Amino acid sequence: MDLSNKNVVHIKKNGTEYLQFRKLLEYDNIITHAYSLGIDKNYRTARAKAQKLNENEYKKAIDDYKVLCDELGVDYKNLVKTNQTHTDNVKIINNKILPDLPDFNLDEYKETDGLITNRRNIILATTNADCILLLFFDPVKKVIANVHSGWRGTIQKISVKTIEKMVKEFNCKEKDIICCMCPSIGKCHFEVEKDVKDMFEKEFKDIEGIDISEIIEEKIKDKKWNIDTISINRQILKNVGLKEENIIDSGLCSVCHSDKIHSYRVEKQGYGLNVALINRGRSFNP
Repeated sequence: MDLSNKNVVHIKKNGTEYLQFRKLLEYDNIITHAYSLGIDKNYRTARAKAQKLNENEYKKAIDDYKVLCDELGVDYKNLVKTNQTHTDNVKIINNKILPDLPDFNLDEYKETDGLITNRRNIILATTNADCILLLFFDPVKKVIANVHSGWRGTIQKISVKTIEKMVKEFNCKEKDIICCMCPSIGKCHFEVEKDVKDMFEKEFKDIEGIDISEIIEEKIKDKKWNIDTISINRQILKNVGLKEENIIDSGLCSVCHSDKIHSYRVEKQGYGLNVALINRGRSFNP
């Protein structure tokens, strides 16, 4: 099945599949990016809560990263990945730490869910299985960012905090910044209990441009609620100055397309991870 639509292109090359955003492809002389596809791939390099990843799982993840990076024409050794613990912490990357290996599972990225850089040939990576991954690019200042925003990150407004950091540290202008939202769980499947619903309602009910009755839909029969985290992030980014046309959603729900995209809701405890990559530097592939 081809997942291409008005916002994304589905690429299939040499047995590797990934999505690219049409908007970011306008700048392919400056940046390289991709969102992986295929549940036979798994980009997990660690487990949460001090659980150990076995050697075969780690080796497979590294092999999958190498294959994807080779197809994009970038060197996997330049990968930098957050440790992703559902925080609102965003870190600026000035240099790689490990010269000959990807920067995976390092203490420097503990309690970190977003990365920003203006350096060439540093590949920023985040992973997901229903959470939103956001790729940011300022084509004027040549700054990129890659952010993991699950429902906790959305409540903490990590997307907005990323913009604020890009403006403060790199003198970016909000009107120039592009934000692309990778496949994630849609409102159609993001069903929550009352405790989570109450947190969203408290945080966003008075936010300009957000109609809480549209964002949170009650399922009276089941006494549960469906929440639209994509629309929330779109509106709060608009509120801080991003242009509406520069906020681009893939339009793909990870649950609806769980044959191509990992989903915790579908796979449960054995879930795998997709990866989003963005790199400031031209691909060396023709």
